Amino acid sequence: MTATDAQVRLLMRERTRGKTQQQAAVKVNLRSRKTVQKYEQLGQLPSELKEACSYRTRPDPFEKDWTEIEAKLAAAPELEATAIFGWLCERDGIQYQEGQLRTLQRRVSNWRVLNGNPTLTLDQIHHPGEVLQSDGTCMNELEVTLQGEPFDHILFHSVLPYSNWEWGRVVQSESLLSIRLGLQSALLKLGYVPQAHQTDHTTAATHKRGAADRQKSPRERGYNEEYLQLLAHYGLEARTIHLSSPNENGDVESSNGGLKRAVRQHLLLRGSRDFESIAAYEIFLFDIMEKRNVARQVKLDEEIAAMRPLTAKPWPQMRELNVRVGQNGILRVGSNGYSVPSGLKGKRATILASTADVAQALSLLLDQDQGQNLWDEKTITELTGVMTTPQCIPVLALPRVNLTLYDQLFLVEAEHVAA
Repeated sequence: MTATDAQVRLLMRERTRGKTQQQAAVKVNLRSRKTVQKYEQLGQLPSELKEACSYRTRPDPFEKDWTEIEAKLAAAPELEATAIFGWLCERDGIQYQEGQLRTLQRRVSNWRVLNGNPTLTLDQIHHPGEVLQSDGTCMNELEVTLQGEPFDHILFHSVLPYSNWEWGRVVQSESLLSIRLGLQSALLKLGYVPQAHQTDHTTAATHKRGAADRQKSPRERGYNEEYLQLLAHYGLEARTIHLSSPNENGDVESSNGGLKRAVRQHLLLRGSRDFESIAAYEIFLFDIMEKRNVARQVKLDEEIAAMRPLTAKPWPQMRELNVRVGQNGILRVGSNGYSVPSGLKGKRATILASTADVAQALSLLLDQDQGQNLWDEKTITELTGVMTTPQCIPVLALPRVNLTLYDQLFLVEAEHVAA
């Protein structure tokens, strides 16, 4: 009679206690004492007596076609067993049956193990207080609305890899202004400064090197000057991932998914995805991140012990630019176009690019030659719906955008306009 390893261990224990073979057999529910005698003589467990099967128990149904299948896999490794099986059935008719698909899947899987070329990665070892990783993750899938209107947005997400402490801010794009807002908010919340700040190859922080600057590699990217100035202000070292190596930013990438799942669950518990304002939505997000950070406090304390206290004042959330107005009366900042009074065509203006709300930061444009406003109050109010004064007029984005969205809507404040 066949016995299990557990039964044999138990009967051996009973025999050491002085039980007879028959008594031990009854104790472990074996019908014959001869089974007890057999395992006493062998001195091995049933699992140790089994021999690996080195022969096929049935013919291989794909043997005659395997050479052709292997050639197709070599030419296109992404081919799936299901597609290959369908192709064989169409070609050979009733030779193959549906139940044989699993056999083919095992053979294809074994072929990939032996012949595939998977990308290998080294284990990443994180040290306390070494780096803050940042990444922008699209939140549109959560279907959040502001006062009933769809709200397309990105969360600029920052994570300390050693402790997984996280913080984030709502932005409209991965611009330099977004990096300023997200990074400064994380540092202010943390109260300490790590050794380095790491991003992916976002164009807000990096750029392609020119031919003369490609000293290491033709694919090497350089850092934007304004981004380096921001990091220098806080004493941070600039880091980025290697090209085609998103795994190097894996901690923040992984945390993106975890945070979005948590936000989705809290939205379901809340019973509504609509918020009164961006500020109300951010308060909702802050509460979720605060709760997620509670369990990370022990490791965060280790990180804080290795970091410097934050002493630098916040970097201004505005960029000063000198931009020429085109002959069509449109001023270009980045990839955005803005309509200005036609009298400014061909002139240059010193402007401030800001993340403020249009209704709270209307801009001033003065014609230096005439010293007067080029748009009157009535025209401005009709175009924008915003009451203004003779000293303050807005610059309209083209095409017209929702005036409540604040990021990437560059507001122009002309300190002077020169020909």
